[in-house]
Amino acid sequence: MNKRNRWVYLRLAFVIMGAGLLSRKLTAYLPHIVNIYAGDSLWALMIFVSAGFLFPAWRTKMIGMFAIVFCYFIEFTQLYHARWIDDIRKTALGGLILGYGFLWSDILAYSIGVGAGMSWEYYRHRFKRSA
Repeated sequence: MNKRNRWVYLRLAFVIMGAGLLSRKLTAYLPHIVNIYAGDSLWALMIFVSAGFLFPAWRTKMIGMFAIVFCYFIEFTQLYHARWIDDIRKTALGGLILGYGFLWSDILAYSIGVGAGMSWEYYRHRFKRSA
């Protein structure tokens, strides 16, 4: 994989973050299945592109591995409850980053988000080579 353009990945991270926040505001207008998975899938995709920004020379597989381990780690920390971390989770930013409670459906959503990012990079790279 060629070195990533950091500015493209930074812009993508902000666009994806906006789409994720918007998905939380539009729940009344979106199908239930989208409401279940969209925000968490977009969060994982944002982690993927953020990792691409931070580590532009890493291969797609490494970025994907980093992103999925990071997302799963955050999800599994939701099984831990202590006053100090639950107080952080009660804040808007803390809740968005750390989540509120463990859900297996979030694991699936993270897999979808990171998989989408990896697929996008593979197809983009393949298309660039064939052009």
